[in-house]
Formats: sequence, structure tokens, C-alpha cells
Amino acid sequence: MGQKEATDAPLQIASVNKALMALQRLGEVGSDGRALNRLAADLGLHKSSLHHTLSAMRLRGFVEQDNCGNYRLGAVALSLAESYLHNDSFAALHEPLNRLSLEINEICHLGILMEEDVIYVHKAFPRKCINTWSSVGFRNPALTTALGRAIACQKYLDFESFALSFPTPIPQRTPHTQVSLKDIWMELVGARRRGHARETDEYEVGTSCLAVAILRGHQPMAAISITGPTDRVGERQELFLMRSLRTYIAPHLPAGLTLQVTTEKGASRAILS
Repeated sequence: MGQKEATDAPLQIASVNKALMALQRLGEVGSDGRALNRLAADLGLHKSSLHHTLSAMRLRGFVEQDNCGNYRLGAVALSLAESYLHNDSFAALHEPLNRLSLEINEICHLGILMEEDVIYVHKAFPRKCINTWSSVGFRNPALTTALGRAIACQKYLDFESFALSFPTPIPQRTPHTQVSLKDIWMELVGARRRGHARETDEYEVGTSCLAVAILRGHQPMAAISITGPTDRVGERQELFLMRSLRTYIAPHLPAGLTLQVTTEKGASRAILS
């Protein structure tokens, strides 16, 4: 190692350590994020120095800023975590999800729950459909989506723990958006009983979604959704769409994973792979 390299090495290690400290702290504070001055105080770092580090991390997608300027984990960091935890289990579902999308001519998503958000980890859509705002790595308030509701209805079995886990006010996307936790809880109870979650005109008027949780034992690991125009993904089409989803997905579930199905008196049952 040359003299310049030896001199630079401690500085490089310090920079990497600073970035790792910031990632760890942002992971701890969750989707609300942290303002620069608070994050610097948390880590015992100079604000200007930390700002340079965060700028580089933001450029690479490891952190992002919300509308208030708070820093939080970005899509790349979340995708890395998802790949580590879920890739072996869910990679096998990508192709069946693509085939399902082509068969029903609607957009299909695979998503996971992280804090109060749902993260889209795979998207399949046929060529002859209108594309949507969603993309892989995109994050959305979970309770505004059928994906998030499908996972939440299996994860939370009492209102108190559910309410404690979702303290952030729900954005009013459309006049149909449910923003009351009590109203959403009743939707989760219904989703648990019927075997799938709904979202009707709540994110965008004219677009609706149905979703089913993927379970490992009694624990929800992810969810699969079908998104399309409300007149094609409304209640009259639910039986056909849910039957199609199970036909294409259930045979390809890795060992130990199941699909949520209709329940009686709130007790879970599932289709085994």
C-alpha cells in the first residue's frame, strides 16, 4: 500500500462507518424518518459532515427525503433487506405472477409490509392494459392498499396492537379513502373472514384492488394483489379473480408457505402448496 493510500484508509473507514451508523439509526426510527439536525445529534456527528454522507447515500437510493425534508431509508436499502429475507422464497413466484397477469389481463403485485408501509417487490402487467403509478421498490402507506390490508388482517388480531402499530394519520387520497382506524379495522375483520382484502376507489377513483396474504404458519410474509379498473375488479368479479389467483399461485408456493383463504369465525385456514 502506498503512502497516500495508507493516509486515506482511516478517512475511508470513517466515512463508511458514518454511513452505516446513519442507515442503522434510520432503520430504528422507521418510516417517519429523522430531520438532519436530529439525526446528527442522535449519532454525535457534525451536521455538515453528515449532510455530505446523506447526499451520497441519497444519490445511490439508500436514503430518501420526505416532503418535510426528513431522511428515511430509501428503496435500495429496503430492497436489499427484502432480497436477503425473502428472495429465496418469493423469486419462484415471479413467473407464475406474470402468467396470472396475462391470463386475467390485469396488473398483479407482490408486496411486503415494513413498518407502516407496503413495499412493492414485483410487478406484472399485460401489454394491453393501462399501467399504474406503482413500481418495484415503491413504498405506500399500507392501510390505503389491499396488499397492506391483506397482511395486516393476518398480523393483528386485536384492535389495540393494530392501532399502536399505525400511529401516522392516513392520507385522504380520494373521497372514498378510509382514514379512520376503526373503519379500517372493520375492513380487516371482513378481510380475515372472506379470505382476501379489498380497496375500492381509495387510492385513485376508478381503480380498485384485491389481495391475498402469503403465510408461513400463522405469520404473514407478503401478499399478492390484482389491480384494475373498478368495473373489472369489483365485488362481482371477486370469485373469478380469487379463483384464478389461487390456481396460478398456490401450486408454485415454496414449501412451508400457504395462501390465506376464507375463514369461519375469524379462524385462519390456508391452501397448502
